[in-house]
Amino acid sequence: MRQDTLLVELGTEELPPKSLKTLAVSFAQNMQNELAAAELSYTELTWFAAPRHLAIQVKELAYQQADKIVEKRGPAVTAAFDAEGNPTKAAQGWARGNGIDIADAERLKTDKGEWLLHKAAVTGKALDELIEGIVNRALAKLPIPKPMRWGSSDTQFIRPVHTFTAMFGADILPATILDMPSDRIIRGHRFHGPSTFTLDHADNYEAQAKAHFVVVNYADRCAEIAKGLEAKADELGLTADYNQALLEEIASLVEYPVVMQASFEERFLAVPKEALIYTMKDDQKYVPLLDAEGNLSAKFLFVSNIQSSAPEFVIEGNEKVIRPRLADAEFFFETDKKTALEDRLDSLNSILFQKQLGTLAEKVQRIAKIAAFIAEQIGSNATDAARAGLLSKTDLMTEMVMEFPDVQGVMGKYYALNDGENSAVAEAIAEQYMPRQAGDALPSSDTSAAVALADKLDTLAGIFGIGMLPKGDKDPFALRRAAIGVLRIITERNYNLDIRELLAFAVNTYGDKLTNTEALDNAVDFVIARFKAMYQDQGIETEVIQAVSARNITNPLDFSKRVHAVSEFKGLAQAGALASANKRVANILAKNSASVSEAKLDASLLSDAAEIVLAEKIALQQDVVAQALANKDYNAILTSLADLQGPVDDFFDNVMVMADEDATRNNRLALLSQLRELFLSTADISVLATK
Repeated sequence: MRQDTLLVELGTEELPPKSLKTLAVSFAQNMQNELAAAELSYTELTWFAAPRHLAIQVKELAYQQADKIVEKRGPAVTAAFDAEGNPTKAAQGWARGNGIDIADAERLKTDKGEWLLHKAAVTGKALDELIEGIVNRALAKLPIPKPMRWGSSDTQFIRPVHTFTAMFGADILPATILDMPSDRIIRGHRFHGPSTFTLDHADNYEAQAKAHFVVVNYADRCAEIAKGLEAKADELGLTADYNQALLEEIASLVEYPVVMQASFEERFLAVPKEALIYTMKDDQKYVPLLDAEGNLSAKFLFVSNIQSSAPEFVIEGNEKVIRPRLADAEFFFETDKKTALEDRLDSLNSILFQKQLGTLAEKVQRIAKIAAFIAEQIGSNATDAARAGLLSKTDLMTEMVMEFPDVQGVMGKYYALNDGENSAVAEAIAEQYMPRQAGDALPSSDTSAAVALADKLDTLAGIFGIGMLPKGDKDPFALRRAAIGVLRIITERNYNLDIRELLAFAVNTYGDKLTNTEALDNAVDFVIARFKAMYQDQGIETEVIQAVSARNITNPLDFSKRVHAVSEFKGLAQAGALASANKRVANILAKNSASVSEAKLDASLLSDAAEIVLAEKIALQQDVVAQALANKDYNAILTSLADLQGPVDDFFDNVMVMADEDATRNNRLALLSQLRELFLSTADISVLATK
């Protein structure tokens, strides 16, 4: 059977840069699924993506499906023939549909009966017949939120399509996709050389495209850009300030990347670097350069889409583009400094936080109260925390933040320092939104942490207070992110704070605005439930988290300590047996709850050697656990309790818990109740038992 390389490529207008990689990966996955469904074997599938190119290449693809035998079951023999042995209409219809005579039908015998059977030989279809359906289905499943039409056609795609190529080796496959018949014409670079070229073989797609100044390999383009940025930065003794997201967005904008260096006037460096970096990265896709101390340089890097014979003109053009943006930032900064943050408080009355919960002016008053309360709990400066909370949203009313929203908080810090606020207050304003996303840094001080917690807790209390619980993927107030932020700040900064107490205080600051009488319980449950996602990301097993959750712990730091202790305990040799024993104990106690509630251990009623030993061991462990519990040393508790495995096993092997005598039975239930309480001091270990 023939095998060769398949190439499928769409030549389009510029594809959205932030969607390019997602489109390409999805196209590849869809094609992979379609080829699998078509039962066409291959060795490797690769995707390519450039601003005007979306392609997949499949190595050693089978040209034709394998022939196969398909079994087509007919009616049961009892229904296929009448009493005289003549075929019924059902049997005749089935035979006719399969193109055979009844006499040619085979029989399928099973334990449940006998059926007519036809084994049909199906000849595999060739790629020529299959390719159009495969590609159409793969494209139809792409994540395109707003497809567009072009020309007079009703055809829709994310951008207008100009070429379509489906090649198998050196051959064009007969297919029409998005009104474009397959051809070997591929689009080259807009400015370097011919606008199109003729592809001679599917294997040569990448090489021929590169020869025409189009680097279709997305990963290679990213690597080439990164290498160029690092080389230029090293040459200047500076550091290129970019992340993977910016690198990929730049790579999605250029077909033939050329890294170049430009500069702007030194006077702009008087503007806070965050605002300058924001406009350089987000608006222009430029790469800022930083010195060894992290200060912004007046030099910057950009990636051109052409290899110019006169690079000075390209550089000059980009310098002209950035200058007005920096001048705007400079103007906004100087203008904003003329009005103190405190003087902007009244303007917050014009901005709604949420229509049922009031304005931002009301929100900052609440944040100030909550931040002061938290600061007192963690031994920080309550006055500074309250002040930072009060001013926390005032920079939203500045020209700079209105123009560059991503610098909110950060600009508040600069304006606060300009107003004469102390550094702790200024830093807390800057760090109030931390952590902004998974893996982000936490507030660097107690005052900052108090304000960051207060902001998140106020939002959680308010939104739950009006019954707007997140549903499915819908979370317009980012409550999940806020909850995880709260947990991270408390656990990673080692604060002994209780979520219920904090949220109760936050709920009370709303007065009579809240309508959901279960707001506090809803919010607490929601926050604590976020632990599951947090710890699963750290590789901790679900049952470990469930074992701790069963204890209804609302102190995140305490919860965290228990989780890590149980996780370590689970790795001990004794853990499985003790978990199973705990499960057995829990079931026994649950079935005899009435007796357990009244039972008290009486040492004089202990008669069996195994129960006497277990009682002695439990008594010793009670003292150990009590001391360790006072220090919240859950690792010590569980390590110590692991020593109970032998006595527990002996007890269940040799002692009948449900004895006939009431006194003996109740005494043994009391003993098991003590055992259960020892383990519950850390978590419900029975949850760890293998199901």
